[in-house]
Amino acid sequence: MEDMLSKYNTSTQGLTATEVQKRQEIYGLNEIEHEKPTPAIVLFLSQFIDILIALLIIAAVASLLIGDVIDAGVIMLAVFLNTVLGFIQEYRSQRAVESLKDLMVKKAIVKRDNTIKEVDAKTLTIGDVVVLEEGCKSPADLVLVEAKNLTCDESSLTGESEAVRKEISDEVYMDSNIISGKALGVVEQIGMKTQIGEIAKIIQQKDEPTPLEVRVTKLGKVLSAIAIIVCIAIFILELTKGVALVETFMTAVSLAVAAIPEGLPAVLTLTLALGMSEMASSNAIVKRLLSVETLGSCTKICSDKTGTLTENKMTVVESFYTNEDKTLLISKLCNNAVTVDGEVIGDQTDGAILKFADDYETTLERIDEIPLDSNRKMMTTIHRLDDENDIVLTKGAPEIVLDKCKYIDDDGNIQIINQEIKENILEKIDEMSEKSLRVIGFAYKINDTEIAEENLTFTGLLGLIDPPKKNAKKAVDDCIKAGIDVIMITGDHERTARAIAKNLGILTTGRVITGAEFEKLSNEEYLAIAEDIQVYARVKPTQKMRIVETLKDLGNIVAMTGDGVNDAPALKKASIGVAMGDGCDVAKESADMILQDNDFSTIVKAIEEGRKIYDNIKRFVKFQVSTNVGAILTIVGTSLLNLPLPFNPAQLLWLNIVMDGPPAQTLGMEGGEKDVMKRPPETGDILTKNTLLQILILGAVMAIGTIAVFGWQIYSGATTKKAMTVAFTLFVVYQLFNAYNGKANSDKSSKYLYLGIILSFILQLLIIYIPQLQMLFRTTAIGLVDWAIIIIVASTILMAQKIMNKVIK
Repeated sequence: MEDMLSKYNTSTQGLTATEVQKRQEIYGLNEIEHEKPTPAIVLFLSQFIDILIALLIIAAVASLLIGDVIDAGVIMLAVFLNTVLGFIQEYRSQRAVESLKDLMVKKAIVKRDNTIKEVDAKTLTIGDVVVLEEGCKSPADLVLVEAKNLTCDESSLTGESEAVRKEISDEVYMDSNIISGKALGVVEQIGMKTQIGEIAKIIQQKDEPTPLEVRVTKLGKVLSAIAIIVCIAIFILELTKGVALVETFMTAVSLAVAAIPEGLPAVLTLTLALGMSEMASSNAIVKRLLSVETLGSCTKICSDKTGTLTENKMTVVESFYTNEDKTLLISKLCNNAVTVDGEVIGDQTDGAILKFADDYETTLERIDEIPLDSNRKMMTTIHRLDDENDIVLTKGAPEIVLDKCKYIDDDGNIQIINQEIKENILEKIDEMSEKSLRVIGFAYKINDTEIAEENLTFTGLLGLIDPPKKNAKKAVDDCIKAGIDVIMITGDHERTARAIAKNLGILTTGRVITGAEFEKLSNEEYLAIAEDIQVYARVKPTQKMRIVETLKDLGNIVAMTGDGVNDAPALKKASIGVAMGDGCDVAKESADMILQDNDFSTIVKAIEEGRKIYDNIKRFVKFQVSTNVGAILTIVGTSLLNLPLPFNPAQLLWLNIVMDGPPAQTLGMEGGEKDVMKRPPETGDILTKNTLLQILILGAVMAIGTIAVFGWQIYSGATTKKAMTVAFTLFVVYQLFNAYNGKANSDKSSKYLYLGIILSFILQLLIIYIPQLQMLFRTTAIGLVDWAIIIIVASTILMAQKIMNKVIK
């Protein structure tokens, strides 16, 4: 104790008022600092500083210039939705820090000038002597100089629900609840230097963009750049051919509106929002819209064991008795758990043992207790047996209890324990431990209470386990089939972690590493073996951050679970942070998703939904970009062949509505592919080389067919208006057939796609045959022969896709 006091230049009398003031000037106040929050209006307006958003606004302005108010309105709605979602996400990040500030204790009991007094907790400084009592919270990071039966609940920091016994020289962290006992602690860290302060620094960092954000931004820039270049080229080409400036400008702007992927944000928002709703019905609350898809790209899941993979309910599953009656008596009486309205309250191990012995009836009065501590690893209670006799009851670590036993009770036959008996019991302990059971030994003696825990009589063993959840093994198997590595992270002992990981199928050919071994590894050494580690045992929550960062550096998309304040940095740093429903507010604020049922299988369901969403995004992008390519190639082709342009500005804008409208939107609502969880995660670009090749082929098929039919109409004597109507209708039908190409191979295929195609086709008929719309779109009625040609030629897009499905994988 004296060493600790001298280290911080203090004493049991506490600091003087003068010394407190002096140290406050050096170390500052005990408070969580954070950057001044950005005003909400500034945060909202900053969302408009984005290239894709800027392009969408330009497209909206261009639509207004050519009189297309509806399209301009749709584009601005997409802009508004995306900026609002971005604003909500950044505002939520600021709330995580506010939640940390809420953890700050407001008042503290300190010893200053040899007087115990209550002070404002923010005035605490290094070296202050703090009084801890049952029911209070630690106001700073302390090191204990006195402790009497002190137990702390550190769950808000570590996520571990069991109370922790503290001895002299142990640390007690800020916001730890004092469950029982008394202590004096010297303040060793305050404010931003405490464990909670260090966490505050990390969670104030700006969120990294999700993989989808990176891919969509890249795709939007590339497509928009191509569209603008092509539009400028078309503008110049048409001018050189002598077409009127106004008409050329209108055509170029219309093509720009059709070519810029302004429908992408709207479909993204719809698809992701539907995914969020689907996940919510499966107990997964997604807080960050784009994180829905990130799960689909996940390559590693780092999961807690307790409560996520296991039930978090210790249960007695095996017993070994030499005297069953006495073992149940000890189980019932040497126990601090209680049953209230059928619910067991107290330490989990005590609770499981009490529940196991629930039917055993006894009413012996407790007259004394020697509490469990980390040195003895035993608990002893003394009870009044009758007017003349007392009984000592002991339970604890089996090897230690056995060492304290001189006798064994063989159903009432008391014998001295010889070497053979001892070896048999030790063999049984090993056998139970190999099954990943927590083994508890039981013993007693009558009278001789002076040296209570010596010369005991052995009665038996109980084996407890936190059993795996029923569906956990299947969920792990599903992950393995889907090419996702599951990594178990636990504070449990290596032997227990190894056995449960093997049982669940997590530990196969990989390695198990303990927190102590992990701590000793250099960054280079850890990088070399990180991919081989399947189980981390005896790991501190603070080590999770290093695990996440290293796995991400190796190119992985990492999901990390957590529930304590100490988990918040890792949740923030992970590609997708997953907080438990019963976790602390800071963890929930820092996470992207909350599991309401704390169940690992819910993460797997969310991954399946994420993959379905990513497939649907790719479906839409492929559909839209192939149509873009088709429209651009058609206009460039007719211009180079000295043909009139096949689409007027109004028709180009209608093509844009069809491209971004019902068929496109409903592609985002398709069901999951049959093999969605039987293939590796996708971590590349939305448009892979094979997809780009398919898009170019599909665009070329549309362009060649449209130019051929348009040219044939012109050269066979049809009026320009009729030729344009046939070409325009052919291109719309191409799109409708191309939308069908994107249909999912699913057991739950959406009917909305068919409805979208039918609706668009009916609207096209109205444009061709309703006089008022004919005037607006400059169309004319076409005959059955024209329709036959349109259907036959447009169906080539279906044949092209079927051939590509076999040739291009």
